[in-house]
Amino acid sequence: MSSAPLYDDLVKGPEGGRAFWIHSGDGVRLRAAIWPRDTARGTVLCFPGRTEYVEKYAEAAMSFAGADLATATIDWRGQGLADRLCADPLLGHVDHFSDYQKDVAAFRTLAEAQGLPRPWYVIGHSMGGAIALRAVIGGLPVTAAVFSAPMWGIRMTPPLRALAWSLSWSSRRLGLDRTYAPTTSADPYVLTEDLQSNRLTSDPAMWQFMRDMLDRHPELGLGGPSLRWLHEALKECRALMQIPPPDLPALCYAGSEEAIVDTDVMRDRMARWRHGDFLSIPGARHEILMEAPIFRNQTIAAILDTFAPAVQPA
Repeated sequence: MSSAPLYDDLVKGPEGGRAFWIHSGDGVRLRAAIWPRDTARGTVLCFPGRTEYVEKYAEAAMSFAGADLATATIDWRGQGLADRLCADPLLGHVDHFSDYQKDVAAFRTLAEAQGLPRPWYVIGHSMGGAIALRAVIGGLPVTAAVFSAPMWGIRMTPPLRALAWSLSWSSRRLGLDRTYAPTTSADPYVLTEDLQSNRLTSDPAMWQFMRDMLDRHPELGLGGPSLRWLHEALKECRALMQIPPPDLPALCYAGSEEAIVDTDVMRDRMARWRHGDFLSIPGARHEILMEAPIFRNQTIAAILDTFAPAVQPA
């Protein structure tokens, strides 16, 4: 592994964040970042959503540092500064959803090599929530899990869902699976919407941060998903819901204004999770860790309650 860029001195934190190049088992170069804590009594592994990059989690890392937790996060294949998988670098693509587990394995190897303090915890946001659930089911050694508006189901009307299955399935047979899914394009979402209409956050400062990062570093930008990604995501959502919940404490939360992923699926899953809770955040949109402070602080408190063994005085 070698050093990778971590953009913007403002997000490095008081003890200095550091980014690394790592490689998955199939040779894809990934970027990961760690925000250490000298007094850490545990580590939060952050699994970002589609289109995200490690710098977005610096604010959350500073919150966790205040509770004596280190934080590590990753650029998944095809996004951030990780290797892009298509000739069009703005196309969000993956050949198989299971490929993300190869990235998880490389991320875990980094965490072990860097001696990140245990116990480990995981937070998976949106697409990262699906990746995290699969990883936990597969034995990722975490003490508790938090799912932030996880992509366990994609919000669609029944007719649109039927069309999505049909188009995404047939695209591979027709050699069109590396084309943009309908209604999407190469334009990054945060550069095409405004504060009022966007589905991610109601916080002006966070919204401007996301826009400014892509203005300064357009190489971080990502457009819409490919039809292949859509088909793989739909298959993974369906498969995950057939698997019994793992036996560990878990929290799943979503905003009442969620408009991207399916909250009914979340509620159903958590109702069957023996040590799981579902939390609705009234007024919040999709990216609650990038939401207004009133929403963000409430959510951080709930997360730390779930991670309580790591933050209690010795």
